[in-house]
Amino acid sequence: MRTPSSLLADRWHPTAETVRRAALAALVMSVVIVLTGGAVRLTASGLGCTTWPRCTGESLTPTPAMGLHGVIEFTNRMLTYVLCAAIAWATLAARCATPWRRGLTRLGWAQFWLVVSNAVIGGATVLTHLNPYVVALHMVAAMALVWVAVLMWERSKEGDGAPRALVAEPILKLSRVLVLVVGLLVLAGTLVTGAGHHPGSSGTMDKPVRRIMLDYDRLAQAHADLAFVAVGLTIAVIFVFAAVKAPRAARARVRDLMAVLLLQGLLGFVQYFTDAPEVMVGVHMLGAALTWIAALRIPFALRTRADEPAAVPVPAPQAATV
Repeated sequence: MRTPSSLLADRWHPTAETVRRAALAALVMSVVIVLTGGAVRLTASGLGCTTWPRCTGESLTPTPAMGLHGVIEFTNRMLTYVLCAAIAWATLAARCATPWRRGLTRLGWAQFWLVVSNAVIGGATVLTHLNPYVVALHMVAAMALVWVAVLMWERSKEGDGAPRALVAEPILKLSRVLVLVVGLLVLAGTLVTGAGHHPGSSGTMDKPVRRIMLDYDRLAQAHADLAFVAVGLTIAVIFVFAAVKAPRAARARVRDLMAVLLLQGLLGFVQYFTDAPEVMVGVHMLGAALTWIAALRIPFALRTRADEPAAVPVPAPQAATV
């Protein structure tokens, strides 16, 4: 049975560059949705729409009485469809490419289902009156989407053959440990936000918005400690990569991570001592996404993948002659 995507593949044959651009567009939109979600929180618009999946019990869209908060929350919801369109373009481009990039197609579908699951989690944040742990899970799921989007983008620049390491196995493991530490740093940041100054809404007199019941100063200190660990490990990786003459791209990506980490650290300290102004927190959220992307890209620069070898046709047996 022919599917719509297979019928499209008969008529559209995107180039490898088109596939890469489509994958990059999906990645960019995944970062945009992180930023717009942050804008919802920082403008106290988390309950701008009072229910889900509708905006109110009677309307799909915000009403004039809901004001700017309703518009901001509803706009963030609508941008999910733009994100889905970008993911669909990337998935179809991978499907219609010649040869068919099956691995990339699966990564595109993985992004789609992550968006669907995160939309449900987003609905749960409204239905639970911005439960801080559900809100934190919402952010973690958004970063998981960024992870898969980075994976698809980097894979779109490789072939589909078996990966071949360009450095020794311990160096590969070191790069993965660095990714793990940065991931823990981002996770700690979501907890700090959950206990911090921006609950996402002022709530109501009889039902205020809850916060994570952990000491904010201690969480911020733990987050800072992880930042110091990440910076120290990144410095160590820079020297190790130089010593083993790692690929130039890998060394450049580690330096990029170092630069983003230092900027994030500066922002974090200023933010803490100035009572977390909204604009600075928003920039810090963008920096968190960029830090995560910078770390995730490092292991890809330590390997190469060629195209799969073309199948050699088996010659048909010749009829015996008398």
